[in-house]
Amino acid sequence: MKQYFVDSNIFLRYFNKDEPKHAAAAAALFKKAKDGDIELFCGPPVFFEIAWVLRSFYKLANSDILDTLESILSIPNLKISDVEHVGAAIALARRKNRGFADSYIAVTALDKNMGIATFNGKHFAAFGTELYPFIAAI
Repeated sequence: MKQYFVDSNIFLRYFNKDEPKHAAAAAALFKKAKDGDIELFCGPPVFFEIAWVLRSFYKLANSDILDTLESILSIPNLKISDVEHVGAAIALARRKNRGFADSYIAVTALDKNMGIATFNGKHFAAFGTELYPFIAAI
């Protein structure tokens, strides 16, 4: 069976329907996967890019961005690498009203029992993760 890695622009056109021909082609792609004619894959970088585009270009609210990301998880016969962390990050971002990328970092660090080294400590404080103790002079 033929396999395809799905780029973020396919999902963006499918959900936003701002280019009707692209939206229809994306819908046909997802139907072929649902019918078992092809296999589709994607991974966390696609989710990061979608979240960034929806926030910066489409100016969507965080809850709408998370709704879109969550909808991708429910596309039939779409395999997502690291789906456990992706799903947990969406849920955490929703609970803490934070962005997907920071939530993904936090979920992954917490799952692996790691701290986070960042200069953006206040973004991660809400997640309860240990932060690397940079000295105040930096």
